Amino acid sequence: MVRYFAGMDGKKMNEGGRRDMDENVRKAMFEKVAQEEFSRKLNLRLVDLEKGFSRVEMTCTPDMENIFGMTHGGAIFSLIDVAFETACNSHGTVAVALNVMITYMASPAPGSTLTAEARELSCTRKTASYDIKASDQEGRLIASCQALAYRKGIPLPFLHEK
Repeated sequence: MVRYFAGMDGKKMNEGGRRDMDENVRKAMFEKVAQEEFSRKLNLRLVDLEKGFSRVEMTCTPDMENIFGMTHGGAIFSLIDVAFETACNSHGTVAVALNVMITYMASPAPGSTLTAEARELSCTRKTASYDIKASDQEGRLIASCQALAYRKGIPLPFLHEK
């Protein structure tokens, strides 16, 4: 049994501190990420999604290495970006990036599985801000990100696709 309480914004939240989301939106987001060519190319996997929260995983492979033999920052950024994309669109309306600032803390070991978690810090009618952290399987912080989304206020176009 899931228990609910009021969050700081007065909205209903579950025991994990997350707001419930529309199941149609959740299902559509999981399907779209699984179908997206870019996500498939990097084997980015959406593993958890709630309103204002997302968790995405990626396993570092040799084809993601930079000139120094380390996982390319672009691959790590892509992991973070998909977590951001799915969290800010979890409300069921189109949201796009306005600003993304990333700080790389450490290089993951070859073959590491990285997890990015995006958490909504604030959400207004037009903007929403997110804190996103990418960690390896040992919990070591790989990158930290602050991101701002512009909320267009229109429904996700793929919600009614058949």
